[in-house]
Amino acid sequence: QVQLVESGGGLVQAGGSLRLSCVASGRTFSDSLMGWFRQAPGKEREFVASIGRSFATSSYGHSVNGRFTISRDNAKNTVYLQMNKLTPEDTAVYYCAYRNTYTTWYGEGGYWGQGAQVTVSS
Repeated sequence: QVQLVESGGGLVQAGGSLRLSCVASGRTFSDSLMGWFRQAPGKEREFVASIGRSFATSSYGHSVNGRFTISRDNAKNTVYLQMNKLTPEDTAVYYCAYRNTYTTWYGEGGYWGQGAQVTVSS
């Protein structure tokens, strides 16, 4: 199985920036995708961004496109989420996710981190 450890969450003022990181360990697979989801209180989990081993496969959710940037360091099995121009609407628990290229995020081949709280004050 894959273990995911997230870091970088915290409290930031509106307009500020944060960078989340997530390190994958354990029995990782080479044909993997990594991504970020978020869930605000009382709302469903929302797709934020994902990236494959090839950077050309990166994608973003509509609400964060243009403000957030996902990147990946394959040598370190680490994915990052650079978040800029944060607003209170970005406040949520952010989850790191990991899967192979043949499954869905919520399927049997998906793995999830514990979540990192991001709070944006107005």
